[in-house]
Amino acid sequence: SIQGESKSLSSQSRAPQYRGVFGTISTMVKTEGPKSLYNGLVAGLQRQMSFASVRIGLYDSVKQFYTKGSEHVGIGSRLLAGCTTGAMAVAIAQPTDVVKVRFQAQANITSASRRYKGTMDAYRTIAREEGMKGLWKGTAPNITRNAIVNCTELVTYDLIKDLLLKSNLMTDTLPCHFTSAFGAGFCTTVIASPVDVVKTTYMNSAPGQYGSAINCALSMFRKEWPLAFYKGFMPSFLRLGSWNAYMYISFFSFLSSSYYPRYA
Repeated sequence: SIQGESKSLSSQSRAPQYRGVFGTISTMVKTEGPKSLYNGLVAGLQRQMSFASVRIGLYDSVKQFYTKGSEHVGIGSRLLAGCTTGAMAVAIAQPTDVVKVRFQAQANITSASRRYKGTMDAYRTIAREEGMKGLWKGTAPNITRNAIVNCTELVTYDLIKDLLLKSNLMTDTLPCHFTSAFGAGFCTTVIASPVDVVKTTYMNSAPGQYGSAINCALSMFRKEWPLAFYKGFMPSFLRLGSWNAYMYISFFSFLSSSYYPRYA
């Protein structure tokens, strides 16, 4: 609701004002009901499942490919593997991200006036009105964003965890994974937020409003200066930090199971 807010001057005077993370949550619950917090849930699940299965599920295999099976994995190989799987995820699953952004942007519109009636209707409508190209709108900034997020998440997670273990501040248990994941979430938000804001603004823009993602970024910079690129920083951090914590704990718990005895 903070990053994607885009309304006309007349509607702004009647629209509820959002102030901070918890103020936004409180206002949304009061004016739209608790259900509004889950607007676009189906589209979000579609995106997360398709993106995560590629960028995280293939990361270990791609990393081994670049190191040719070597036991020693340098930071360069990790970065390269992160960029590769991040780009692959966007190339395959970009339509799910476009639909998620569009679907959430129409949350405050009355049901009768909504452009999309559901996620499947959104895919069909975008393809019909904008062509298949419309489903892959914003692919370039999204590849940049996903490469940055993937590399920053994975590398900072490893670095923070190694630092905690080598300093004997924590043992290799759940609290260590949680702290490392949340720290990685913060670092990722700081680095990736500008790309994320531009991506969201560009993907949600009207056809022809911006010539390209770079044009969108320059327009935002001229109108609102650098602060424009950190709109919604706190909710982005809370989302990414909590997602990282849950994902890494679940992922490594799975790898430590009997299905992957080499991780146990």
